[in-house]
Amino acid sequence: MSWTRTLPAALAVCVLLWAGTASCGSDHAREQENSAVSPSPVGKVLDDTDEDGRHYREVDDENAPEVDIEVLPDGDDSWDVHLTVQNFRFSPPGTKPKAVKGRGLVYLFVDGTLVSRLRTPECHIPADLVPRGTHTVTARLHADDGTVWVVDGAPVESAADITASGTEATAGPSALSAPANRLRTGGRGSPDRGGKAS
Repeated sequence: MSWTRTLPAALAVCVLLWAGTASCGSDHAREQENSAVSPSPVGKVLDDTDEDGRHYREVDDENAPEVDIEVLPDGDDSWDVHLTVQNFRFSPPGTKPKAVKGRGLVYLFVDGTLVSRLRTPECHIPADLVPRGTHTVTARLHADDGTVWVVDGAPVESAADITASGTEATAGPSALSAPANRLRTGGRGSPDRGGKAS
C-alpha cells in the first residue's frame, strides 16, 4: 500500500476523532475569548455585563432565543446534559466573531465557573467537575462575538440543581422540571444549546 492511500485514510480517522465525543470541561472552555464586541446591527449592546465582563446584547421578546436544560446522572458519578433551544441555532467551529440573530454558542457553568462552550445540544460532565454536594449547572446563550443574549434585561439561560453523593447521584427539582425528552442528537459531550431566565 502506498503512502498516497494511507494519508487520506489517516486524515479521515483524525476528522472522525475530532468530530467525535468531547466532554464538558474540555478545551472548549479554554478557547480564546473575543476581545471586541462586534458592530452588528442585531440587538442593542448594553453597558451591563455578566460576572466575567461580557456585554449584554438586548433583543426583542418576539422570537427571542430560549433554552432549557436537563441534567441527569450517569452511572459513573458523571452527568449527562441535554439542552433544548428555540429560535436559536449553534454556530459551527470557525464561525466569525460577529453577532447574528438567533445564533451562537452555549456557555455551560457549574456553580458559576465556566466549564465549556458548547456547539451541540448535549455534553457529558465528568465526575471530577462535580464533587460531592449540591451544585447548579447553568446554560447561557451567547452570540459568536461573546456577548450574552438578553431579553428584558435578563440573560437567556436555564439552570438545574444537581446533588452528587460520590456513589449515588440524584437530580434536583430544577432538573426534574426540565423537559423529559432526551434526544441524543449530538455525541456524548458534544457542545451547545441554551435557556431563558424566568
